[in-house]
Amino acid sequence: MKFLDQCKIYIRSGNGGGGAVSFRREKYIEYGGPDGGDGGRGGDVWIEAVEGLNTLIDFRYSQHFKAGTGIHGMGRNRHGAAGEDVVLRVPVGTEVLDEERETLIVDLDHPGQRVLLAKGGNGGWGNDRFKGPINQAPYHANPGQDGEEHVIWLRLKLIADVGLAGLPNAGKSTFLAAASAARPKIADYPFTTLAPNLGIVDLSSEERFVLADIPGLIEGASEGAGLGTRFLGHVERTAVLVHLVDCTQTDVVEAWRTVRRELEAYGSGLGDKSEILALSKVDALDPDTLQMQKEALEAAAGRPVSLVSGVSGQGVRDLLREAWRQVLARRAEAKAAGETAEDWRP
Repeated sequence: MKFLDQCKIYIRSGNGGGGAVSFRREKYIEYGGPDGGDGGRGGDVWIEAVEGLNTLIDFRYSQHFKAGTGIHGMGRNRHGAAGEDVVLRVPVGTEVLDEERETLIVDLDHPGQRVLLAKGGNGGWGNDRFKGPINQAPYHANPGQDGEEHVIWLRLKLIADVGLAGLPNAGKSTFLAAASAARPKIADYPFTTLAPNLGIVDLSSEERFVLADIPGLIEGASEGAGLGTRFLGHVERTAVLVHLVDCTQTDVVEAWRTVRRELEAYGSGLGDKSEILALSKVDALDPDTLQMQKEALEAAAGRPVSLVSGVSGQGVRDLLREAWRQVLARRAEAKAAGETAEDWRP
């Protein structure tokens, strides 16, 4: 299945049905009079977050959604049926934006969340509604109200606890494959990963979290270089970032700083997010060279640096446990701040 994380769609709720102008004329019935029924309301357009989806690919081939029109009223005080509603089913983590992509309409950040995007028009009144002691035979009825029409953008931000960041070919996909049952594409050239991948890390029956791997960042990504920062939105919701630096590079410090600059330039709090720094591919260096790279990176970053290898599995489980501890700490902070489970995801 192809990955699609943003799309533009057109929605329109249904028009209300018109009221009827009708009079009761039946043989052997003494009293007649108006009996026009009301029109049915137009259908609504809803959006709902459902589990089991991780892409917006369904909206690539169908961009126009129109709810049903209400049925007109009829004689004998028969009211028209309501128009059929339209429900857009999207992955959890989808944001709905206005046409200019500047205003956030709703953030569907938990399963089952359902929001009304466009309300259908009310049905018109039939002439039975207008009868009275003065006007006993009204010859008019109301037309149905028009529905609403909007152009909106859907933008998906995957729900994950921990995000992987780093330069292309830093070993992120290999690490994801070693940490979970995910099987991302792995090759010995940059930009192997062209779309985000998710994996479930299962440390124990009560220690389980979602790990997200995004395409690598290069210098100038915030200005559109490479794949740009398009996919960084998928790690905005994470509690912690795991920053992998390829230890076989000549300058590991500059590699770390390059990604840090792009994270800070992107904004949305990514530059301030908790970060676990690790050297990857450590099985490819001799111990002395590895120690030199580790000391250089620790001196520049001012924090401990982990050593991991997705191929041999060295240090992977220890790093995952540290990530899990930070996820729990973030959840505890959210609870202490008075946030509910719905206020912060995941």
